[in-house]
Amino acid sequence: MRQALIAVISALVLRAVPAVAQGAVDPTAALLQEIIRLDTSNPPGHEGLIDELLASKLKPLGFEVTIVPTPEAGKSHLIARLKGDGSKRPVLLAAHADVVGVERDKWTVDPFGGVIKDGHVYGRGAIDFKGGMAVFARAVMQLAERKVPLSRDVIFVVEADEEAAQYNTSWLAQSHWAEMDAEFALNEGGWIIADDAGKVRYVSVSTADKSSVGIIVSATGTSTHSSMPRPDNAIFALSKALAKIAGYEFPVQLTDANRKFIAVLARTSPQPLAGYYQALLGGADAAARAAADREISKDPLMHAIIRNTIAPVIINGGFRSNVIPGSAEATLNARLLPAVDPKAVVAALQKLVDDPAVTVRLSNPNAGPSRTPVSPEDNELYRALEKHAKATFAGAEVTPYTFQAGTDAGAWRSRGVPVYGIYPYPITADELTRMHGNDEKVSIDSLRKGTEMIFNTLVEVAGKGR
Repeated sequence: MRQALIAVISALVLRAVPAVAQGAVDPTAALLQEIIRLDTSNPPGHEGLIDELLASKLKPLGFEVTIVPTPEAGKSHLIARLKGDGSKRPVLLAAHADVVGVERDKWTVDPFGGVIKDGHVYGRGAIDFKGGMAVFARAVMQLAERKVPLSRDVIFVVEADEEAAQYNTSWLAQSHWAEMDAEFALNEGGWIIADDAGKVRYVSVSTADKSSVGIIVSATGTSTHSSMPRPDNAIFALSKALAKIAGYEFPVQLTDANRKFIAVLARTSPQPLAGYYQALLGGADAAARAAADREISKDPLMHAIIRNTIAPVIINGGFRSNVIPGSAEATLNARLLPAVDPKAVVAALQKLVDDPAVTVRLSNPNAGPSRTPVSPEDNELYRALEKHAKATFAGAEVTPYTFQAGTDAGAWRSRGVPVYGIYPYPITADELTRMHGNDEKVSIDSLRKGTEMIFNTLVEVAGKGR
């Protein structure tokens, strides 16, 4: 009996240890742990799980909370509003609740465990974008907890279907625009890049996104028995076409924002990298610029920022091991800079492939160049974010840039609302490679500093007497 009692007490003590440790965790990191433990991999999403969790925390603090269901069960958006005196138009923060799936066997920890290890929170979405959601949520919660007098409403939106599917913020805006309308907004986007020692090199704030366009490459041939192959083989034709596309590189194309971004890197990077950035901006001959491009583009992020890109993502062809199929196709994902016409890209690829058995087409034949306005750098929100980024990360330069991926910001930008994108925590090159990959993680110290930066930005923008 005594041994059984000791065993029970020991079990209770062991269970209590994580709870004690949890109590010492930074509040933003603790919230991120809770959010990661709700599996919102899309498909199917089930973002409503996070909406209910956050609603339970926001309502007691005085937020007006609306959960907007979608036609798909378990999928919803949350709109939470902390009221100001209405003398200024609202400021909005948006974060998506869905995440991409995982290859569980390639993770060293439970991807949905919210594990803390080596000063980091691990889990799917730690960077993209549950970490940002936790930072934004804690920043707006602190406004309420500290009873900061507000001159404008602060709106916090938790989005569904940003990573995939149809019920995203564009869908939400069709029926709930009045609840989402604001003077300006924060969303995911730019990077706070730190070196391996943790020192922040720069803070980039995205003022525009690349557009994401699907391109289909289709090949045809004769369908026949695999024991009698013919020259007109659809899979071979597709493979040759893809090899030509793989060898093609779009030229460097710098937006106005990215020219400013490259200029900052030229000032803040060590040699010889600083010289490469300077050469890319101009003033060097074509050979020097090409050499600079080769060196800079060894960094996948930089390669994507300075040009249009294409990546194969899906291949379909064949249905039996003894049948040569009559067709095969690949889906490419093109990430195009603002104002680039996807039809022109398709035409260029068709010319490059130069094979009558292969056709290149848009997955959406109506796709056109992005006309979404670039967000300006001369309003209160951008200036406040720039000011408090510099204050939080001493010595770091702040720069606009064009985000190399896409976000749900178009729902606001297309209606004239400026949106500024930022992953609000310093990350290293290694941590960046883990986004959408394995062992995704963000440091607790980064979460703390990011929360401080966003809170101070909101006080600057929305606080009375500011």
